[in-house]
Amino acid sequence: MEAICTDLNAQYMELDDLVSGLSKDNWFTATPFYGWTIFDQVAHIAFFDQQALLAVEEPGKFKDRARNVLKILKSDGAWPPQINPLLGPEQPRQLMPLWREIRSNLVKRLKQKGLRDRIVWYGPEMSALSFASARLMETWAHGQDVFDTLGLSRNNHARLRHVAHIGVVTFAWSFRVRKLPVPHSRPRVELTGPTGELWVWGEATAAEQVEGTAEEFCLVVTQRRNLADTDLKCRGENVKQWLSLAQAFAGIVQDPPAPGERG
Repeated sequence: MEAICTDLNAQYMELDDLVSGLSKDNWFTATPFYGWTIFDQVAHIAFFDQQALLAVEEPGKFKDRARNVLKILKSDGAWPPQINPLLGPEQPRQLMPLWREIRSNLVKRLKQKGLRDRIVWYGPEMSALSFASARLMETWAHGQDVFDTLGLSRNNHARLRHVAHIGVVTFAWSFRVRKLPVPHSRPRVELTGPTGELWVWGEATAAEQVEGTAEEFCLVVTQRRNLADTDLKCRGENVKQWLSLAQAFAGIVQDPPAPGERG
């Protein structure tokens, strides 16, 4: 847990460093992600870090609150106007100290967990390792929206492997959450990491395959890019269907962006 928590904290710091020097106007600039502002993006991470801390410390209370949160997520209304008030802060100068405190406590509590300890969440329960990885994945994904908004290139790190791994292991989830039959065979996934290393999942003899950069794969499975806007190479109909609807996060069904919509 020490290793994944170190990576999670580094992911938090990347987003913190990215937004800390922003002007007030920039904080309330709309991002490509459903028009959420940068403030909304950080508030979203802070709120669900807060809920994650509650899930670790008081799972019963978390379950009670989760029902109301899921009602919001399933509603037709935009999420930020409903979620942000549950967190509280309305300005960046209030939001940032609160988020730093929440995430510090969350990382501290996660470090005390065993790798396989179970933690409740909005979907199925997860191991502590997967739970920490999921917080890293969500922070990375919403951070990408901020990078896109500011027109900045991102310098990814080896910790991106956690995001890629969640993308791979949620293969079946991406179908089940849509009540679609899960293909019997799993594809082989071969990705090139940020420093040229090769990351591989699946059997070499698999009939279907995905090949490309880890960054583009992660952008697709976190629904930050449409598959058509990447150079990922897909062999097989099932794998193409998967990456056209991939969803590496729990909760309700969400659809990927249309071609050219983001980035």
